[in-house]
Amino acid sequence: MSRLWNPLVADLHPYIPGEQPQFTDILKLNTNELPYGPSPAALKAMSDGCDDMLRLYPDPTARDLRRVIAATYGTTEERVFVGNGSDEVLAHAFRALISPDAPMLFADVSYGFYPVYCGLFGQSYREIPLNERFEIDIESYTIPCGGIAIANPNANTGHALPPEALSRLATLQPDRTIIIDEAYVDFGAESAIRLTEEHDNILVVQTLSKSRALAGLRVGYAIGHPDLIEGLIRVKDSFNSYPLSRLAQAGAAAAIADSDWLTHTTGQVMSTRGRFVQRMAGLGFDILPSYANFVLVHHPAYQASALLADLRERHIIVRQLSAPRIRDWLRITIGTDEEMDRLIEALASMGLTSR
Repeated sequence: MSRLWNPLVADLHPYIPGEQPQFTDILKLNTNELPYGPSPAALKAMSDGCDDMLRLYPDPTARDLRRVIAATYGTTEERVFVGNGSDEVLAHAFRALISPDAPMLFADVSYGFYPVYCGLFGQSYREIPLNERFEIDIESYTIPCGGIAIANPNANTGHALPPEALSRLATLQPDRTIIIDEAYVDFGAESAIRLTEEHDNILVVQTLSKSRALAGLRVGYAIGHPDLIEGLIRVKDSFNSYPLSRLAQAGAAAAIADSDWLTHTTGQVMSTRGRFVQRMAGLGFDILPSYANFVLVHHPAYQASALLADLRERHIIVRQLSAPRIRDWLRITIGTDEEMDRLIEALASMGLTSR
């Protein structure tokens, strides 16, 4: 460590993002990006008036974008917060809305940024094991805590809880913030946004990086009780008053308003996912049920690391995660039908067969 570091830095274990390869002729199925482009309306909104978008400071409150989000979800703009990707929104929520008096709770297999945020903010935490089916058991989250984060669908398994289960959790933990991270909710799960009207301790976080194909734009948002939103704003304005450019705000507003494009592209992904799961089962893989744009798979006869390396030699990149319980599983992003066919053909050429 450097003698010039703050001592906290030496103990940090930063999040390791998925690889962004720099070589060509690659089938990239490792970071859960949408295989289809963004809404044409979003592309047009970002190209119109580009000079002023880049020359002038953006609205620090992102009022127009918040109004579109509020209208889309049938709520009011004072219940909406926006930030530089859902990662930043989550970070502000961890800082603003979690009590330091007790450990924060989240699953042992979930989004890898959660323990990183806790380390950065000096927040203790406890990882709650998924059950034997890799599912979240709400009853395990009723213990004393500083707050709870649940990725729903779960970030690395694809499993999703119904809103009724999340509502029960909010009732059982009325004095703690329940953060529902819905990065993948548009691929078949049901959002908990309506619960934010019933429970003042539920904060729902979403992103435009997955279902709206705007990972490079960096826009995320949260919906919750105005008291929660005010806490997020205080942290945001103590860090960066201008997290979203004019370009990002314009593109995000147009993308969110274009519900037809969202329905079309996510429908394509869900159809491809179902077809792909059947074909993988035919090659002998165990596949967890998924409500996300990825599947978690395991082959009992082959190590995940060996499959990862063999696929890479064929210019196909998938992801192996470090959580102990899924270290021998691979997470595969759902691409187009043609891309998934290429993956299946590569696995078949490696001699994989059904048991």
